[in-house]
Amino acid sequence: MRSLIMCLMLATASMTAATMVSALPAHATTDVREAPVPIHYRTAKIEGLDIFYREAGPVDAPVVLLLHGFPTSSHMFRSLIPLLADRYHVIAPDYPGYGQSESPDRSKFAYTFSGVADIVDKLLNQLAVKSYAMYVMDYGAPVGYRVALKHPERVSALIIQNGNAYDEGLKEFWDPIKTYWSDGSEKSREALSGLVTLETTKFQYTDGMEDVSRISPDNWVHDQALLDRPGNKDIQLDMLYDYRTNVPLYPAFQSFFRERKPPTLIVWGKNDYIFPEAGAHPYLKDLPDAEIHILNSGHFLLEEKLDVAAPLINDFLDRNVAKK
Repeated sequence: MRSLIMCLMLATASMTAATMVSALPAHATTDVREAPVPIHYRTAKIEGLDIFYREAGPVDAPVVLLLHGFPTSSHMFRSLIPLLADRYHVIAPDYPGYGQSESPDRSKFAYTFSGVADIVDKLLNQLAVKSYAMYVMDYGAPVGYRVALKHPERVSALIIQNGNAYDEGLKEFWDPIKTYWSDGSEKSREALSGLVTLETTKFQYTDGMEDVSRISPDNWVHDQALLDRPGNKDIQLDMLYDYRTNVPLYPAFQSFFRERKPPTLIVWGKNDYIFPEAGAHPYLKDLPDAEIHILNSGHFLLEEKLDVAAPLINDFLDRNVAKK
């Protein structure tokens, strides 16, 4: 009797499974979609500081280093990383004072572009990364180019998104900052306090966008919560003041471009008020073979035009740095 019952149950299960399969749409049995590559959230101890970074993709694949801008963090790459990590080893750090990295008091750590570049360089050394395509955006440009000057042979390619290396790219937005650079006064410093407010943070994400409905409000809520941490305002004002030290390095950055001629992709939001389109085209003087795409978007174009930018980036990487 027991064997008879088991036979009946198996027959019923087989018929039910067959019925379920036949009831599904034809494509459901053949169109298997791969899950995205998982992202790992890690922390490394660099010069005594906890430095946070996102990491994804095959460890033996070519490295793509993502360097973020102000006032955000590696959070700005959260949607791009899964689109690269199927073929590339992606590393996206947070600088000290940004994102999930440690934010020591400014009396204990000098918030300078030189210091941040040193942290990034030491992180890469600790991770034994000897070659990388470098994606630079906003603050990420001078940070990345400073790292490139240390090890020019390690840069396999450049992806430049609204990141400046030419005087032509410092327009009206920078005028009050230049005043602070020239006099270093407390009055000029305090005049820049508005740059770390919610109004300005939201402006950076929405100004110049073709379709603001594509911009998640989570962006400015996330960034502003970190900007509002005790002491972070002064960290940001220190960084804005130190940005002046990048400008004298522009000729060295440009020499690196000319001498090394790394394959270069420029993807730029043309309506960016902070780093306007005028800063994109001078790259072609030193990198005449660079591929340039000016998109109808703003400062953080990945938030609006990821569907346009990601295929351009993947195609560029596949042609220039992918394993053959």
